[in-house]
Amino acid sequence: MLHFTKIRLLLRKLSFRKVWNFFLLYLSFYVSKAFRTPFILGKPLKIGFEPTTSCNLRCPMCPSGLRSFTRPTGMAQLELFQRVIDQSYQDLIYLLLYFQGEPYLNPHFFDMISYANDRGVYVATSTNGHYLSRENAIKTVQSGLSELIVSIDGATQKTYESYRVGGKLSKVKEGVKQLVQVREELNSPGPFIILQFLVVAPNEHEIDAIQELGRELGVDRVVFKTAQIYDFENGNELMPSNEKYSRYRKGEDGKYHIKNPLNNQCWKMWQGLEVSWDGKVLPCCFDKDAKYEMGTIEQEELGKIWQAPAYNSFRRQLLYSRKQIDICQNCSEGTKVWS
Repeated sequence: MLHFTKIRLLLRKLSFRKVWNFFLLYLSFYVSKAFRTPFILGKPLKIGFEPTTSCNLRCPMCPSGLRSFTRPTGMAQLELFQRVIDQSYQDLIYLLLYFQGEPYLNPHFFDMISYANDRGVYVATSTNGHYLSRENAIKTVQSGLSELIVSIDGATQKTYESYRVGGKLSKVKEGVKQLVQVREELNSPGPFIILQFLVVAPNEHEIDAIQELGRELGVDRVVFKTAQIYDFENGNELMPSNEKYSRYRKGEDGKYHIKNPLNNQCWKMWQGLEVSWDGKVLPCCFDKDAKYEMGTIEQEELGKIWQAPAYNSFRRQLLYSRKQIDICQNCSEGTKVWS
């Protein structure tokens, strides 16, 4: 359910062209499902752009935290980002400046937000909250950021650091307070601030406490998110006991299976894409190692990649045998839990 403030921020970014593009994509999706043939008229309405793969923490279920990428790591250059926005902003509604890594580590981060915001794009990002100093809080608000997701997976330091390895809860809480205060001081409508709680076994007992913390800090919303577990079939120590907050369910065979039925459809493939820090265009945020590269921004225009045979071939495979695509096998679409 969308919050009124978020709706208001989003409406400011809409245009007739963007609404029409959304309609074309939605129509394309249902026509493709009906005829089981990829058909796409519109252009991406949502893009996830990766400022960096670097991170200051070592979370156990995150490729950035584990330093386990099979692809190169690095920082996105501003020129590359501007090229993506220049080729998409007229139809683009939502930009998530995040894929892997901690976006505040990129020295061009605020310039990226401003560049997209100035071109009428709703810009969101996700952070672990360790770089929300007062100076950065001011820059965040002044940049025109529409939405900020702060991951805070524990209400006490002991619980928090069990997953956010190397993190300091007190620093995150102070950073969020600074941001709320600066937003008020500057009389700014944004960013819409979300406190996101990744529910795992070590912290599930603090669900009520994190809701109280959200009220105490003055955020706009508290969100509970299910965790992606890489080795889940035989159970995992991170799986919460409350099945409501798990992506997995124990079957009659004694093995765990993802709740998502993985039907041969996926709206994500018709609404948007991901761009890695070095310009690779990817079909989905679950392609963390960029196995399914559809093209590169350095060599082709984004619109051509979006409509290319390689992209439609991937969409066709999804319409016939989604369960055979490895990055789909841990997909959470439709299984998130919101407060």
